[in-house]
Amino acid sequence: MRWLAARSSGLGIAAMSYVAIDYLRHLSPTWHSRLQPVLWTVLALVAVSRVPFYRHWSSEFRSALPFLGSMIFMLAALLFEALSVRFVTAVLGLEWHSDTPPLPDTGQWLLLALNEKLPPAVVEILRARIIGLHHFLMLFMMLAFSVLFDSVEAPGLGLGARYMFTMAIGRLLRAITFVSTILPSARPWCANARFRVPAYPHHWAQKYYVPYATDANAIRQIIREDIAYADPGQYLDDYCPDWGSMSFLIDFLRPTTSEGSSWYSLLKKAGGGCNDLIYSGHMLVAVLTAMAWTEAYGGFSSALIWLLVMHSAQREVRERHHYTVDCIVAIYVGILLWKMTGFIWPAKNVSRERRLAMLEKIQGRLTHAAKDSDIDEVRELLKEVEQGSQGSQSRGPTRAMWLFACATIFTTITIVLLAFTWTSDG
Repeated sequence: MRWLAARSSGLGIAAMSYVAIDYLRHLSPTWHSRLQPVLWTVLALVAVSRVPFYRHWSSEFRSALPFLGSMIFMLAALLFEALSVRFVTAVLGLEWHSDTPPLPDTGQWLLLALNEKLPPAVVEILRARIIGLHHFLMLFMMLAFSVLFDSVEAPGLGLGARYMFTMAIGRLLRAITFVSTILPSARPWCANARFRVPAYPHHWAQKYYVPYATDANAIRQIIREDIAYADPGQYLDDYCPDWGSMSFLIDFLRPTTSEGSSWYSLLKKAGGGCNDLIYSGHMLVAVLTAMAWTEAYGGFSSALIWLLVMHSAQREVRERHHYTVDCIVAIYVGILLWKMTGFIWPAKNVSRERRLAMLEKIQGRLTHAAKDSDIDEVRELLKEVEQGSQGSQSRGPTRAMWLFACATIFTTITIVLLAFTWTSDG
């Protein structure tokens, strides 16, 4: 009973410990540098120590291909999103981003008003950078690894496949949304700080947007005629590097001479967007993590994670990384998308179905033994059902399954380290 109680609460304690220790980087960098490696080492060793006792490697093996497929799909979606992030800033030029004021946001007004009404200690908590993007990713990694302790229903790769597949769909929808209508950033200096694109608009914007951007009469006329009637004059030429078969990306990325000659290196240097607003990608990650945690694990720790999601949302608005609408849309889109992908995980419970099938086979014998009050016979029949339902899990794993287990653990730990490294700056 003590082991079951510890197992049921251990994941939540580990998750909150991770968040608390990582926050020490703001309070005491010295203690943070000491405790964080210790925590990760302990978690890794405990997870590896459970590998020989894990009984669901066969179900993990069946989930390997969906996991890889979901990963490839997610990487493709992230590439499309990266292209879109640069496009929505580059197409209008840096001058537009500097001169266009942010949109009015009542959520920002509310937070500023609360700063005047709430106790200073509460305001400081709301301002604190308690949790970020990499925290939510790590919390999900911990959730997926907890299948080794039977805290979460196996397979862990199935849970990971659902998470990445849902993430990919969300990222694609997000990119399509913010590309459709370009909004000015809540931080007018953002584009100049992050991008080295031309100051003037692309010739698409010069023809279809600039002549009709501010003149009310021009807008009325284009509505009436439904054709771009204005003469944009002589187009300003952009720098055109030789990208070979990828040269079609020049119109979307608008590179400059100082950014190198490779489209891939240009995207690789991206450090976040400015006009990729509706809806928030950070909040999508946070909500998907919270949904996965709630469905797979539940408990008090799930409520704490949702509180962290809300804290992260108000910080996105408070620090003007996003408008309030971006966070609200991300929350309900994330919830709906997670509900829609329930067919991926949890996987079909083969053991339960096998047990029900065997119970159906021995139903007559079990009923007869019960009528005769033959307790020993009832016990033997139930033992037979239990042993049969375990199937191959009662036998030791084969050498091939051991190799798969080792490869899976090594690969997932590598993914954890890469995700932590690439997202540690938010």
